[in-house]
Amino acid sequence: MTSLDVETATAVPPEEADAPATAGESPAVRSGAESNAPEHTGLWCGFLENCRQLAAEASPLLASGNLTRINGLVMEAAGLKLPLGGTCSLSNGSHSVEAEVVGFSGEKLFLMPAEDVYGLSPGARVSALETPNPPPRIHKARPHRRRAIDRAKLLPVGESLLGRVLDGAGRPLDGMGPLHTETLHPLQSRPINPMLRAPIERWLDVGIRAINALLTVGQGQRMGLFSGSGIGKSVLLGMMARYTKAEIIVVGLIGERGREVKEFIENILGEEGRRRSVVVAAPADVSPLMRLQGAAYATALAEYFRDTGKQVLLIMDSLTRYAMAQREIALAVGEPPVTRGYPPSVFARLPQLVERAGNGPVGGGSITAFYTVLAEGDDQQDPIADSARAILDGHIVLSRALADAGHYPAIDIEQSISRAMVSLVTPEHLEAIRQFKQLYSRYQRSRDLINVGAYVSGSDMLLDRAIKLYPQFETFLQQNLSERADFDSSTGALTGLFGAAP
Repeated sequence: MTSLDVETATAVPPEEADAPATAGESPAVRSGAESNAPEHTGLWCGFLENCRQLAAEASPLLASGNLTRINGLVMEAAGLKLPLGGTCSLSNGSHSVEAEVVGFSGEKLFLMPAEDVYGLSPGARVSALETPNPPPRIHKARPHRRRAIDRAKLLPVGESLLGRVLDGAGRPLDGMGPLHTETLHPLQSRPINPMLRAPIERWLDVGIRAINALLTVGQGQRMGLFSGSGIGKSVLLGMMARYTKAEIIVVGLIGERGREVKEFIENILGEEGRRRSVVVAAPADVSPLMRLQGAAYATALAEYFRDTGKQVLLIMDSLTRYAMAQREIALAVGEPPVTRGYPPSVFARLPQLVERAGNGPVGGGSITAFYTVLAEGDDQQDPIADSARAILDGHIVLSRALADAGHYPAIDIEQSISRAMVSLVTPEHLEAIRQFKQLYSRYQRSRDLINVGAYVSGSDMLLDRAIKLYPQFETFLQQNLSERADFDSSTGALTGLFGAAP
């Protein structure tokens, strides 16, 4: 029996167990204890049955294999049978590396390391790192671990993580000492029955005027933030993190540059946003496995807070880097590329991650999620961007032309949409949105004619009104980094645009 099995199978009788009656006890006390004897006997029988099951499952040997090959990102091992997704440790003397099973072929296992593999040599020992069984407890039945999700890796969660910066393995990166949390949560979770999810019925104040008024976001909605590089998506995310009315903020920085991680936390997120935030950082220089795990860990943290009844804002930057990490792993194990170099598993993993966000059961908490999508070359038909639009509840597109013109936030209102907005706003608000988009779009279509002086005033009454209101539209859509616009003031400013117009 391994040391892990002995440790998890050891059971100390709980404090709830009855102590024998002392000589000084009264007959009434003794008779009360005797009346509860059948109940306590049943509890002890269940406790001992749990112990029996743990002893029956204990393995007498610690099975291990050997490292046979390292080919690029993937390692091959033989002599050990592990399930897909299982974790293992590769040790070569004092050097140890953790890895995950990402595929197999016959007797060979394909492993993806979670860290650098420098120092490993042929024949390194490969041993399983099985998630330990919880020790038996009275009053609590032993959980059945029938599914793979029940054997998923467990990482720390809890209120004590607020204000901390962690890596994809749940280790602190902020130099503020060890974590003080007793609660563990699996990286993967069972899907929520769609019929049990609460509908999106209430709006969420994100503190951005253009989004609150024209692209209203609901609690539990999942939005995409589509942008090319260097247009200001990180700044926009930081503003939402600081100014939102959500109770808890979980930020996942996946595949970003290491410099941007510190800059986002200290300068963009700020002290106000950090106090109620948990940041999970898996920068570009870590292994693709850790980037995938970082995204899963950020989502697991958001799920934990949602299950406690909190309103959570999940910000993940970026969904594209998550897809690229999965592409690296899939191609390394031999999966064929199908769409611009992306294998099929990438498009299967995206909805599995995104569907974990959203509302919980009726009366519970919610996860409102913003996923950034990097449009390569500002191409909105990029495969990941196109796939993300189909599985999200709306998208906000940032325009490079607006950013180049000094228009911040550079939100392209014409290309952006919130699919849940209709059920969240009043008819008057919806009518103001329709008028704004109609006039704004009319001006943009005729912009060249207006600039060269080819348009004659009075030819089109709707365009005349759009020309008159356009300076106010531009002022309305722009917002300083230090300015917070709550939902009521945003909607009031929108309706005031048309109330003052002739």
